Amino acid sequence: MSLFNEKLKNISLKEILILIIILFIIQFIFNSLNTVHINSVWIYICIIFYFIFRLKDNFSSLKQDFADVFSKEALKTIIIIVILNIFLSYGFLYLSGVVLSIFPDISNLISFQISSLYINNSLIAVGSIIASVFISPICEELVFRGVLLNRMKLIIPTVFSILFTSLLFASLHSYGSIVAAFIFGICMAILYLKTDNILVPIFAHFLNNLFAESIVILDTANVLFTNGLVIGIMSLLALLSFVLIMVFIFVELNNIK
Repeated sequence: MSLFNEKLKNISLKEILILIIILFIIQFIFNSLNTVHINSVWIYICIIFYFIFRLKDNFSSLKQDFADVFSKEALKTIIIIVILNIFLSYGFLYLSGVVLSIFPDISNLISFQISSLYINNSLIAVGSIIASVFISPICEELVFRGVLLNRMKLIIPTVFSILFTSLLFASLHSYGSIVAAFIFGICMAILYLKTDNILVPIFAHFLNNLFAESIVILDTANVLFTNGLVIGIMSLLALLSFVLIMVFIFVELNNIK
């Protein structure tokens, strides 16, 4: 384990919670005054800078961690999990769409979009992609796996820590993505605990979001949600992915126990 990952475990949950609360208070104040609009991206960026400040003396130890991410075994596991999760995500999007068609009143209780909404302003669109592909994976893995998971498993069994932190992680996602995000969070926690290297789940999260954003951009005709044959094939792949991911999770959680 590198010095960076060792020091990451020393960051307390209390200081991160205080930081997040302060940032949300600042966001609330500025947005209420209608002076400067502060969204969640800026909060994520501030949190990342806080981690950089806290760990600034340990970045030199990351060289081996980067190399370990691209080892044959780690890279193989990362790619498999990401691909399975992409299919699984679309499966749950289809399923959530079916639920809404059966119970339309649910739509009054939630904010749901079956696919991403891209603003025509190219600069804003690029900023949105950067936030999703780079900023979110770094911030969320540092907080949920690097700090929260490490702290929770000191007071409750590791398996329950994984489930709890993954549930909190999933709560950040919209309707249609919550279940897939919960499963993905469990996989990221397993990757982190197996490797003791925060860069592994960060890279996996980066790939996952990159693939997801790329698919949305390339699917200009919205074929994934309008073509019956494509939906059928994706649904079957989602079902297969669900089975494979569940097998992976149960085996790894049993090993962790």
